[in-house]
Amino acid sequence: MAPRQLHLNVNTLNAGFYSSAWRAPSSDPRAYADIAHYVKVAQIAERGTFDAIFLADVPAFSDRPDLRPFQALEPTIVLAHVAAATEHLGLIGTASTSFNDPYNLARRFASLDIASNGRVGWNIVTTADASAARNFGTDELEAHANRYERADEFADVVTALWDSWEDDAFVGDKATGHFIDTAKVHPIEHRGRHFSVRGPLNVPRSVQGRPVLVQAGGSADGIRLAARHAEAIFSVAHTLEEALAFAGSVRTQARTFGRSGDDIVILPGLATIIGSTEAEARRREEELWALTPGDYGLRRVAGILKVDPASLDLDGPLPEVARPVDGMQTFFDALVGAADREKLTVRQLIRRFGGSTGHRVIVGTPEAIADDIEAWFTAGAVDGFNLMPDVLPEGLEVFVDHVVPLLRKRGLFRTHYSGRTLREHFGLPRPASRFAPGTAVSAPRVAAGR
Repeated sequence: MAPRQLHLNVNTLNAGFYSSAWRAPSSDPRAYADIAHYVKVAQIAERGTFDAIFLADVPAFSDRPDLRPFQALEPTIVLAHVAAATEHLGLIGTASTSFNDPYNLARRFASLDIASNGRVGWNIVTTADASAARNFGTDELEAHANRYERADEFADVVTALWDSWEDDAFVGDKATGHFIDTAKVHPIEHRGRHFSVRGPLNVPRSVQGRPVLVQAGGSADGIRLAARHAEAIFSVAHTLEEALAFAGSVRTQARTFGRSGDDIVILPGLATIIGSTEAEARRREEELWALTPGDYGLRRVAGILKVDPASLDLDGPLPEVARPVDGMQTFFDALVGAADREKLTVRQLIRRFGGSTGHRVIVGTPEAIADDIEAWFTAGAVDGFNLMPDVLPEGLEVFVDHVVPLLRKRGLFRTHYSGRTLREHFGLPRPASRFAPGTAVSAPRVAAGR
């Protein structure tokens, strides 16, 4: 049996994971809206034989645009350009189930999957940003449970549409004039609480069958969604124990849905600040923190907690705060967990979470980074990481040139691509169309309201 291989994505948060990354000497402040920036990041990742580039998205003018860049460009448009400039790198784009329709999303991602020769994944999110709701005809977000119920049905519809063509439906026989075998293209006839979609999709299946389903969200509802649908998960874990518990929970729940659970690729976020020495790495961290505006970190932490910033005593412990019914439950749990575990003051929490994304941060030498990655991977807590360099593309280039060789030398990471599709990179099977003869699901699913 071949040894497990580490998986690495680069989560391309415009200028980098640090809120002040755009102010770093190597950064171009306009890069957040420059296709060439994302293409360059992707080409560096492909040189490092990464599995995929990952693009987050919020369909709103949100966070603090007066102080930092944001995810401005629509992910599938960016990924189409990246696909044209790369050969192997996977292409994972985020699209919200709250503010899309299944047919249009299925068609868009299927088209990109064909254009890239089977390198696409869809990151399923429900969107916790209330400002996004106001761009789609409503003043408030749906309740958390309702958003996830819609997402569950949404994923059912999208995957059914992607399956609506059998692999050999295309005929293209010039002699007979027979173009498509329509008996092998199937209406899905979906009737559910949220959607009514007849189908079929007007796009055939790609070389990898259908895009990889990725999920990001660690609430109870999020874990259930992941257990039922996800083939790869972008998770949050600050300790090895948290990572092991999360992996166990997801895989156990997946089995209740008739899945093995063992073939789900789990990839926590990992932010890196790298220096040739520990002192150099710490100095780089200090320089980035010094460039962070004074109130940005406080407001970010208060926003996660859903409290008034003025209510927080900077030099006191975190007050007891109710877990939000809606909002960023995953990052709330990470923040409160760190405060309880390490007895951090609010000021220390701001330093830990306020300048970054809320994911785990490692500051150190290439050897220290490689040691940490190896420890988590060999413990079975993760299958790899969604990597978030401090500054892009500089931080990624340092990782590729100095950490990747160490991981390869230890036999943990590929030296070359052995496949071309994202499924092959992740070691995932190519799914058959549910409508093909002999498949386990050979009829359309009709979803009553759950």
